[in-house]
Amino acid sequence: MKTSADPVRDYLSAVGREASALPADRRRELLADLAEHIEVTRAERPHVTIGEVLAELGDPRTIAATALAEAGGGAAEAVGTPAGGGADAPARSGRVHPVVPLLMLTLPFLLASVFPHVPAVGFCSTLFRVIGAVLLCTSVHWSTGRKTAGVLLTAVLPTVAISIWTWSGAAPAGDTAATLANVAALALLAGTTAWLWRVRRA
Repeated sequence: MKTSADPVRDYLSAVGREASALPADRRRELLADLAEHIEVTRAERPHVTIGEVLAELGDPRTIAATALAEAGGGAAEAVGTPAGGGADAPARSGRVHPVVPLLMLTLPFLLASVFPHVPAVGFCSTLFRVIGAVLLCTSVHWSTGRKTAGVLLTAVLPTVAISIWTWSGAAPAGDTAATLANVAALALLAGTTAWLWRVRRA
């Protein structure tokens, strides 16, 4: 992509060209979402350069391929991506709706909190949260930094905190303390998933 006085305009123009197979209204929506994301990111992180913001968004071809795949437009054929892999892999993972990994990271913990003494629930909760973390990490809806923050806050931190709470003997006795700990963990999960939903890519 050529550099110019307005790299954002060049970037959006490149996405528009690559996504030319999309219906016009969907293409306008995609470009508007990207422009809004860039504007919000620059406002929230003024120390980050525009080049870094665009790099986090990813290659215009990949974004267009994902949008075409979600629209059922045959992304690989439309943008000339090899069917065996390469940029097609992000397009396939983009077909997973962004709400799926967020639910898989949050709801199992809620069930485990409601049924703490049922081993099967605890095992399934762990399994689903691992799958949710994998889906989050392989999704095209978030940048690498946001994926890392999401996994740390929804999977790693609660697990470490619970392990320390359970095995260190530092936990206060009584059901009230456990309930407060569960509420705090659920608040962290809910806040993180709400943030991830808000900053997701189109």
